[in-house]
Amino acid sequence: MNKDALEELLTKIKEGEVSVGDALTRLKSLPFEDLGFAKPDHHRSLRCGFPEVIFCQNKSVEDVLAIADKLYAQGGRLLATRLSEETAGALRKKFPTAKYYERARAIAVSRDEIERTGLVTIVTAGTSDIPVAEEARVTAEIMGANVAAVYDIGVAGIHRVLDAMEELQKSRVLVVAAGMEGALASVVGGLVDVPVIAVPTSVGYGASFGGIAPLLTMLNSCAAGVAVVNIDNGFGAGYIAALINSLPQRNDDEKEKSRRE
Repeated sequence: MNKDALEELLTKIKEGEVSVGDALTRLKSLPFEDLGFAKPDHHRSLRCGFPEVIFCQNKSVEDVLAIADKLYAQGGRLLATRLSEETAGALRKKFPTAKYYERARAIAVSRDEIERTGLVTIVTAGTSDIPVAEEARVTAEIMGANVAAVYDIGVAGIHRVLDAMEELQKSRVLVVAAGMEGALASVVGGLVDVPVIAVPTSVGYGASFGGIAPLLTMLNSCAAGVAVVNIDNGFGAGYIAALINSLPQRNDDEKEKSRRE
């Protein structure tokens, strides 16, 4: 159950359209539901603004389907990441309207049309970083952000970054995914006046140590506006970016609500 659904339910109770007993029945699975092997957090949307996301790695197909069924029934929106082909196929069969993003290894489905705001731009140093970037893109999109992508503008051809500056400067938030030495996040962070979420990827030769080299580069960035998530964590970057992107709209909504009251 999300905030809007709860407000609607409370209003109907106040106006006598729904009995207290019926409301209790609808709320009985809050804040979580015990499935024996998992406890889906149905309160997550009320607390954090978006439902719990399913990390599918090392979960059986049956377990993912059971969790997905409960989360979607309560929240009307579902995001599942790190999918195997088998799990992706099963989810697509269960949710025919779901969108499957093969490169991101993710599935997203929403019962209602998503209202979008702002702009998050996803950037990669190379094409090998795109799967991680796509996970960030899918996450930010289902959370209500307008999303643009600028791929393959690594510092080995710095002119490509400069050519993309007009597009980068339109964004409220940037997500920059880079492997190898990971320098792109610092370069972009030194050219824009918005937050940069840096994602080190595990792309690179041996001395990149599976993403540790770009992670350290990004953590030691001399650009002041750069924050860093874990190696290959496109989901985390997209989630943070979407939250930052939504702040102006949320502030406007709160002001309008206060004005009406």
